[in-house]
Order: sequence, then C-alpha cells, then structure tokens
Amino acid sequence: LLCFSRTPPSVNMRNCTSVAQFILLGIPNTAGLENLLLVLFLAFYLFTLLGNLLIFLTILASSHLRTPMYFFLGNLSVLDIFFPSVSSPKMMVYLMGQSRSISYQGCACQVFFYHALGGTECLLYTVMAYDRFVAICHPLRYTVIVNHRVCTGLTVGTWLGGCLHGGILTFLTFTLPYCGPNEVDNFFCDIPVVLPLACADTSLAQTVSFTNVDVVTLVCFFLILTSYSRILFAILKISSSEGRRRAFSTCSAHLLSILLFYGPVMLIYLRPASSPWLDSVIQVLNNIVTPSLNPLIYTLRNKDVKLALRKMLTQMVHTTG
Repeated sequence: LLCFSRTPPSVNMRNCTSVAQFILLGIPNTAGLENLLLVLFLAFYLFTLLGNLLIFLTILASSHLRTPMYFFLGNLSVLDIFFPSVSSPKMMVYLMGQSRSISYQGCACQVFFYHALGGTECLLYTVMAYDRFVAICHPLRYTVIVNHRVCTGLTVGTWLGGCLHGGILTFLTFTLPYCGPNEVDNFFCDIPVVLPLACADTSLAQTVSFTNVDVVTLVCFFLILTSYSRILFAILKISSSEGRRRAFSTCSAHLLSILLFYGPVMLIYLRPASSPWLDSVIQVLNNIVTPSLNPLIYTLRNKDVKLALRKMLTQMVHTTG
C-alpha cells in the first residue's frame, strides 16, 4: 500500500504497510498505580451500570413516572449505561496487565460509538431543556405540545442524529491511510489522538470534526441556555415561594447534569492547545465519573423517583422473601 506523509508526494513518498492495530498508551504519569486505578474505575463502572439500570427499571415499572420528563430520563439512563462501556472494559483489561493493543476495527468502533452516543446525549439534553421550558413556561398547554407522538419523534431524532454524527466522523477519520506510528496517546481511541497518526492530509477530517463536535455542541449549549433563561424569568414571576421552589427543583437536577456533561466536552474539544495528561483526566471524568453521578443526582434531588424506587425495591424484597 502506498502511503503519503503530510508533505506533497513529490517531496516524500514511501512504501509502507497499513496499520493493523493501535497501542493504547493509557493515562500519562500513572505508572505503578495500575492496581489502584483498576479498583477505583471498576467501582465507578459497576456503580454506573447498577445505578442507571435501577433508574431505568424504576421508570419502566412505575405508572406515576410515565410522563415526558421521565421518558427522556429513561433514555438518558440507557445512554449512561452504554457510554462508559465504550472505553471502560478495554481500559480494565490493560490495567490488569493484559495487552494494550486494540485492533484497527476496534479502534474505529470506539470512535463511532463514543461520538454516536455522545452526540445523542448532547441532543437529548437539549430536548430535555425544551421539555422543562414548555412545562414551566406553558404549563396549561404542556400535554398538548409535548405529547406522546412528539416525545417519540424527538427521541428517535436524537438517536438518529447521534448515529449520523458518529458515522460521518468515523468515516472521515478511518478512510485516511494509517501506516505508522500506531501509538494512541490516551486510554481509548478518539479523533484528536487518532488523526495525528494518519499519513495523509487531515485538513478535511479536522474541519468536519470541528464543525460536528464544536459547533454542534455550542449550538446545543446555546439552546439549553436560552431555554433556562426563559425558565428563570418564568420562575421569578411565580408569586409564592413554594411554587418557585418546586419549579426550580424540577430543573436543578437536569441543569447539574448538563454542567457535568458539557464542561469536560468543552475543555477537550475547544481548547487551542492540548495536554495528554490533562485530556486523559478530563476524559476519565467525562467517560466514567459523570455517568455514575446521574443516578445520584436524579434520585437524591427528585422526590418522585425516590418514592418509586423505594416502592420497587420493597416489592422486590417481598417477592424474593
């Protein structure tokens, strides 16, 4: 296979073989801490799976939670089960002292599912902000505007939009030739660490990546801020303090989740200069820590979810007992 460097073919052209696998270098400056990190990350990962599964099953089993807000929350729980599963299992393997290599196809799958699920979650947070906007600013028309058909359409749209987003980025990234080096300076494959390894011009992939990741993220974040600005003004107009407290409590959990999701994303993809160690730490927060916090945020701050969860667990105890 003929592979070209970033310089013009007339200047530098060489014969080389296509890369069959990549080597994950892991988190920089953590040598000797593998066992500690394994225990810590495994605990977070298991808590993420169990917590989000409990939230999803609670919403599914409780008739009181069959509203648009909890329908979207159930989708968020599913995303928070799959999203950390993109990178965590492979990371656990090499923290146990096993191979750090990942196949070319496996690396492409990580990039696709990471951006497809991340894009879906980004869009879903925007939809959830719109849902809260309608519920608080137009309460009398809420059931008409956000009906079952609209909920289904918005949810399907977020998943399809996320898959399209991930598919475009993966196609542009992995149609480039990779002929060495093959060391990925992170604990999983992502566009910022894979693209520099290509031995061809990456300007198109970088431009589309910037548009898809940065611009889409900023547009979604702007729409969310717009929704919550309108919500804040509507809450301040409520005459009773109890009414303001209840209105704010329905949005505070969602707003906290948004800050935890968008903060790491903007730090990774919007910074002009990158630092491998800092990027890895931020990715750990985004991939492992944040998905584990959502069950706590939505159960500790949501009375309806706590009651439904307690009822479901009580029924399970009685059934098994």
